Amino acid sequence: MPTPTAHRSWGDALAIYLKAPVLTMLFLGFSAGLPFLLVFSTLTAWLRSDGVEVAAIGFFAWIGILYSIKFFWAPVVDRLALPGLTRWFGQRRGWMLLAQMMIAAGLASLAHLDPVGHLPMVAICSLLVAFGSATQDIAIDAFRIESAPDDMQAAMASTYIVGYRGGLIAAGAGALYVASLVSWKAAYLCMAALVLVGVVTVLLRPEPERLSLSTQLIHEPRVRAFLRVSRGRPNWLRRLGAWVIGAIVCPFTDFFSRYRRQALWLLVFVAVFRISDLAMASMAHPLYIDLGFSLATIANVTNVFGIAMSILGGILGGLLVARYGIGPLLVFGATATALTNLLFVVLASTGDNLAMLVITIIGDNLSNGLASAVFIAFLSTLTSRAYTATQYALFSSLMTLPGKFLSGFGGLVVDVQGYAGFFLLASLLGLPAILLALWVNRGTLLSPAESET
Repeated sequence: MPTPTAHRSWGDALAIYLKAPVLTMLFLGFSAGLPFLLVFSTLTAWLRSDGVEVAAIGFFAWIGILYSIKFFWAPVVDRLALPGLTRWFGQRRGWMLLAQMMIAAGLASLAHLDPVGHLPMVAICSLLVAFGSATQDIAIDAFRIESAPDDMQAAMASTYIVGYRGGLIAAGAGALYVASLVSWKAAYLCMAALVLVGVVTVLLRPEPERLSLSTQLIHEPRVRAFLRVSRGRPNWLRRLGAWVIGAIVCPFTDFFSRYRRQALWLLVFVAVFRISDLAMASMAHPLYIDLGFSLATIANVTNVFGIAMSILGGILGGLLVARYGIGPLLVFGATATALTNLLFVVLASTGDNLAMLVITIIGDNLSNGLASAVFIAFLSTLTSRAYTATQYALFSSLMTLPGKFLSGFGGLVVDVQGYAGFFLLASLLGLPAILLALWVNRGTLLSPAESET
């Protein structure tokens, strides 16, 4: 949990970015960001350019559901040892390598398919890529949290965001560029080759130190209690029951036992922190188009300024947390996110104003990049080192689902209230996050040590 800390010097704060665990996340972030667009916008561009019907293309959006439900198989990634891979590389690196193999295999298979004649196979290969990508996310998050202490998590989150954006650029603009010059087959084969960035990183970096899976299970009071009452039953049943309790039940009971009555408020905070910017996301591009901006202008401003400001915001967030701590930056990030949504209100009122569009994109992406880096660091402090993959997957899913759900009603609100009213409402949705951030910053939350006494 964020606690008051002495302020570091700027030199010490900057030096964190030169540490090996922080630099590692730059490359693992690239590996995480690379597959995302290759099963979304880049894939839909390929399908449409090859003549696939728009109605069929729309169903491919369902692939994204895998990213929102990854907490269902996170306990498996957290606790199940992979034959060979876990023994040779460790639990985290073994799962990352398996996920990267799935991604590379899926992308290479897509490269050899004709979308018009083999659309079901394209869907299957895309699902393989998305499943591998979501699984890699689970393993990378656990690896990041276990690789360094809490005071380095914000810097690691910021370099991860920078790398992730680089992966998006490669999979978006990079893939389209190769496809236009050569072919879609060459584009997807190039993307499959870029998976090696993550593979090499995993091979070069050590596995985080952690207790063996059997040791973790036997240290669980609930597991020991189950083993006592299940004496005389078949050994396979006892082992399965002990695994289920340790991998699925204990990660949830651990969180509530550590933070007790405050656990529910923490989960509410996780759910509402990004609700303001996620809820308005669906109506941003329709606003640009309805104001009369050309597609080229929208692409140039959102890609160039947007990505640059997101990267800058992520770096700035990590630097400020290293100097001032997480608590004050949670308040600042929540406030900045809500206030920058008001820029869209101004934009909707001024019309086709390029300068205002640039200001809006810069402010929105800068604040979101900063807030994302800070909040990732905060979630890392909430996560127990004994259940990193499962608990963080739950937190990250909870962080995005409410905002994405509300975003689906954006068009209905715009029809009734107009764009200005919609973005004003989106900004007001950020008020609960600000109030809860102030509560967290006051330091009134129980620490794990206090919870155990």
